[in-house]
Amino acid sequence: MIKILLALALSTSLTAGLAHAGDFPYGSFNLAEMDMKSYAADPSAHAAVLQEFGKSWISTSGDRIRLIHEYHVKIKIFDDKAFEQGKIEIPLHKSDNEYFESIQSLSGVTYYTDNGSVQRAELDPKQIFTENSSKYLDVKKFAMPNLRPGCVIEYKYTLESPYLNNFRKWEFQTDIPKASSEYEVRIPAAYNYKVTLQGFKKLDNTNAEVEKECFSIGGNKCDCSKISYVMNNVPAFVEEAHMTAPKNYLSAIYFELNDYVNLYNGAKVKVTQDWADIDRGLKSDEEFGSQMKRTGLFKEALPKILTGSTTDLDKAKAIYAYIQKNIKYNHYYGIYTDNGIRRALDTHSGSVADINLALVAALNAAGLNTEAVLLSTRDHGIINKLYPVKSDFNYVIAKVNIADKSYLLDATDPMLPFGLLPIHCINDQGRVMSLNKPSYWIDLKASQKEGNTFILDLTLQTNGKLKGTFTRYASGYQAYNNRKEIKKFNTVDEYIENLDERLTKVKILESKIQNLDSLDAPLAETYQVEIDLYDGADHNRLAFNPFILNRITENPFKLAERDYPIDWGAPSDTRYMLTLHMPEQYMVEAPPATAALSLPNKGGMFVSQFASQDNAYTFSHIIQINNSIYSPQEYPYLKELFNKIVQAEKADIIFKKKS
Repeated sequence: MIKILLALALSTSLTAGLAHAGDFPYGSFNLAEMDMKSYAADPSAHAAVLQEFGKSWISTSGDRIRLIHEYHVKIKIFDDKAFEQGKIEIPLHKSDNEYFESIQSLSGVTYYTDNGSVQRAELDPKQIFTENSSKYLDVKKFAMPNLRPGCVIEYKYTLESPYLNNFRKWEFQTDIPKASSEYEVRIPAAYNYKVTLQGFKKLDNTNAEVEKECFSIGGNKCDCSKISYVMNNVPAFVEEAHMTAPKNYLSAIYFELNDYVNLYNGAKVKVTQDWADIDRGLKSDEEFGSQMKRTGLFKEALPKILTGSTTDLDKAKAIYAYIQKNIKYNHYYGIYTDNGIRRALDTHSGSVADINLALVAALNAAGLNTEAVLLSTRDHGIINKLYPVKSDFNYVIAKVNIADKSYLLDATDPMLPFGLLPIHCINDQGRVMSLNKPSYWIDLKASQKEGNTFILDLTLQTNGKLKGTFTRYASGYQAYNNRKEIKKFNTVDEYIENLDERLTKVKILESKIQNLDSLDAPLAETYQVEIDLYDGADHNRLAFNPFILNRITENPFKLAERDYPIDWGAPSDTRYMLTLHMPEQYMVEAPPATAALSLPNKGGMFVSQFASQDNAYTFSHIIQINNSIYSPQEYPYLKELFNKIVQAEKADIIFKKKS
């Protein structure tokens, strides 16, 4: 990912490349647009942006300062798979009756061909709705009329906002390609914004110029920077497996207000905080730092919680289990407590912050050095470390330091073992907040692999059926996922019945599950099975695919190339081990093909081997993903690795009766 900090300079030295075009006329079309059958730069696209223009500026009316944003776009719809492009949602932020965003004007039109002539359908204002999404958000919604394959839609609106801190970002890249995208900003010299260009595509043109005395308030005036940013031929961003939030990689430009000059008195007002400011604010915040200090809430309960705990690690595990069991997660994210940890303890229900700040306080009450860690979840985006922004964080966990080792803890899920963070928390870095020292960054890495081992010991019967034992051992994240899957059912027996139904041609005769509630131990599932191999009328030839569970049937990597990292979250190790006993009258006609492939720099491997001795056969199939993150340059190797895996797991072992 590329992040570039741009300076808003009052000069024309930024001018480069093509001259910017500015906005385009509304309400017109040309026959070339209507006759277009596909987008030349991406013939597979279901829709494409023909033109896109946006403009934002700070406006005054008397003593009233507002941010004005105009948006105008024209989109070609090639087929009905792109009709979603005609369903528009515009988020409008709000805080109270005086501070809210609003749409000042909105219009739209659809151009379509009917009986050989181009028709136009105007957007009916009665079909524009405002939905109250939450206390802090409204959503303006509308659908473009008369959508059909081959049509062109066009709409524009003007948005007014009181939130000068949130100067409108601009996404050059979305899920459909764009022929051109231009964003124009006018920023008074009194306002100093930090501008971040993110993504992998470079700007085709940036033009800056000075507008004299463009901004005035209270009789005081200042100049403005007028800057346009242009990208042409922007490819669609295609999401694929094993990635974090798309916004981490989309080509976009962001604005953050650093400071401004009060034109009434000339005083400089700092807006962006440094970490010292953030630390002070959070440590004294009633919903954060004050909650971390509430160790007294646990003094009475600790003796019972710690019964039998002799070491600091034992104590930490006991407290962790206590919080897991006594406060049920209400699925509310955030770094601030909802109603405080006392209420969470009393009601046995709470948010992420309620639970994990309670964990911090309880661990500290037991004399264990514990800090809070602020982070951004994988679907929320990677934190911009160029300058601190509290809203970048949406989650908080605990970090307990015992001897020379630290453990990252999230007690929101009763199925998570001690020291294992949920994958959604494994996202770059977190900020450690301590009550007695400055905050600092820490890497968020998986503490365990995703381990999956399948062991099959089977004997081919004279009736054409395989009979024997099928065992699955799971550790780390795989054990966590398997436990969650089992716990979805009312009983273990229900889970096994469901598994029996899902496994075609496999009949479960007996079953045993070990360590289901022992979260720190591997989960073991052992099944006595009978597998029917008959397929068709020829009973002399039998086919068996040993990948009874978790067979990979499709390569998750399909792009010709990928510009963003492959993020696994955690390394993984998957093994299939088969021992096959054969009666005298049968032989293996087509064994699995031997395969071996390694990723560069010891990044992983795939090995598949088949061997025979007398009437016994052994088959091993190993997949190792050794890294959590791979670079885009390693993408072709991963893609080829999984091509080989899919081919190998598709092939059956063929048995044949000896003649």
